[in-house]
Amino acid sequence: MTPVLTFFRRAAALLVLGLGIAHAADYRELTDPVPVQAPPGKIEVTEIFWYGCPHCYEFEPSFEAWVKKLPDDVAVERLPAAFNNTWEHHARIYYIAESLGLLSKTHQATFDAIHQQGKRLNDADSVAEFFSQFGADPAKVKSLYNSFGVNAQLKQDMSRLRGYQVTGVPALVVDGRYVIDGRTAGSLQNMLSVANKLIDKVRQDRQ
Repeated sequence: MTPVLTFFRRAAALLVLGLGIAHAADYRELTDPVPVQAPPGKIEVTEIFWYGCPHCYEFEPSFEAWVKKLPDDVAVERLPAAFNNTWEHHARIYYIAESLGLLSKTHQATFDAIHQQGKRLNDADSVAEFFSQFGADPAKVKSLYNSFGVNAQLKQDMSRLRGYQVTGVPALVVDGRYVIDGRTAGSLQNMLSVANKLIDKVRQDRQ
């Protein structure tokens, strides 16, 4: 085989391989990765969102469908952003639901309540009333609203958000290192495609 033919065959092979590679323009790599919380051997994907965000509302059904198809070596978690007082109220909803074991019932319902029903859900009373439809004791919800545990979660959230250097939502973080948002990926839907490629990259890097 001539050197020229060998070169073109290798170039063609690299081109084919490149189709499955996430390009640096599609994501941002952190110089100081944030420690992951996933179990050893798992690849962590973190979704950063705000219940009041229309783009997050649009993105959530696609993200949820994507999560259901992920392989066993991928661990997904959600991180409610709390960049200001309004966002903080909504982050409390997430952690109250988690504490009560109601996330599977309340997560999408919270998006719907805000974006379809126009509910503000920005104080303990309105949140307690909202949770009552899922069988939660309003008094219990109110006690959790400003509890030590929920406040500790919010404090931890802010620390992680600073580490991720995220300023907008929705965003995805793969392995505590690679940050994807609609701007870097080009669209909300392409975020998931980029995430798939980065999951593959992390898996290959660990071999």
